[in-house]
Amino acid sequence: MPLSPSAEKLADHLQSLDFVEVYAHHDADGIAAASILCTALSRCHIPFHLRILPTITADQVPSDRPVLLCDFGSSFHDLGDSVMVIDHHIPLFTGEFHVNPRLHGIDGDRELSTSGAAYFVAEKMGDNRDLAGLALLGVIGDRQEYSGLNREILNQGIGHGIISTRRGCTLPGRELFERLFLSTDPYLPSVTGSEAVCRELAASLDADASVEEDPLFLSRLVLSVGDDASADAILRIYGDVYALEREVVPDAPSLAAVVDACGKSGHGGLAASLCLGDSSGISDAWDHFRTFRERVIQGLQSVASLGGGWYRLDDSVVASDIADILSHDRPYHDPVFVLVDDGAICRVSARAPPENGINLGEIVKDAATFVGGSGGGHNRRAGATIPQNSVDAFREAVREASLS
Repeated sequence: MPLSPSAEKLADHLQSLDFVEVYAHHDADGIAAASILCTALSRCHIPFHLRILPTITADQVPSDRPVLLCDFGSSFHDLGDSVMVIDHHIPLFTGEFHVNPRLHGIDGDRELSTSGAAYFVAEKMGDNRDLAGLALLGVIGDRQEYSGLNREILNQGIGHGIISTRRGCTLPGRELFERLFLSTDPYLPSVTGSEAVCRELAASLDADASVEEDPLFLSRLVLSVGDDASADAILRIYGDVYALEREVVPDAPSLAAVVDACGKSGHGGLAASLCLGDSSGISDAWDHFRTFRERVIQGLQSVASLGGGWYRLDDSVVASDIADILSHDRPYHDPVFVLVDDGAICRVSARAPPENGINLGEIVKDAATFVGGSGGGHNRRAGATIPQNSVDAFREAVREASLS
């Protein structure tokens, strides 16, 4: 079942409105999705107001004006029918205006992000082909694949001259030392956060040469990475690199990383401004990128193992990134759960490695509901908010569901 009818239906509805309140999740996918739709609205001369949030509850969604939710909302069954949702999480929302790849048999974990779905809606609102580059931010930020509709968007972008491609180093950053030192996606043990190692590696490259021009540099880098790195992490050092010809930061991995860091560290407005084409805040955005990545590295150094893939962390801002690293960039194969205390509640970031076949979103949702909390997400990436005094019961519910 194709995505086009629901995308066209939402596009027609948006174009009929006099004003739209847009709420977006604070990561690269959500911010890129909202920016794509806000640009399309602007080109249709429709006023909008954009808010970037780390999470949202159903009772926070206004009922007195048109509201569009980007990268959250699908998991709510109690939203008003007039609410509009573009998302790729497991859908419970039954409203009329809902664009979600999962409703059409499309893999929302791998083959289409929220920003990709937003691009298809924007396509129905006018000539918005130049926004294809922003759709890649969701692919990169949510660690998706360039297959299915993601591949279609990429091919369209390349065909229209919006995206160009080459083979090269995929680490985000402005210069080589920064790219190595702040590498948390992928995380490179013995390299990431090690100033001496990173300076030595950077100095080993000829001043006039690029990483791609020195056939020995990647070998030196891989040999410097400790044994505690997954094969996937090492393979992601080098590959297809996409340049976004219309964006203020052309390197796609760098723009995704900067937008994600700004959004998660509370500077969502700055992140969105970059996606909307405003280059005035680039210097500040790079500063936030560096500070956020350093915070992730500190979190990895302080995270405490509780055994069996369960961890406790003090910093909720980087919990999602820590969970990604522990599940994808280390050579382990079991699901990972990162717990962060937040007063009377506990926040949970859950991840399953790609080769693990469990439906983590359903398991986390059911376990959280069982203990009086809420949760859900994707097959491989999920989250929950539960009462602090129910952590043990939540862990047992997850264990029982994983064994069944």
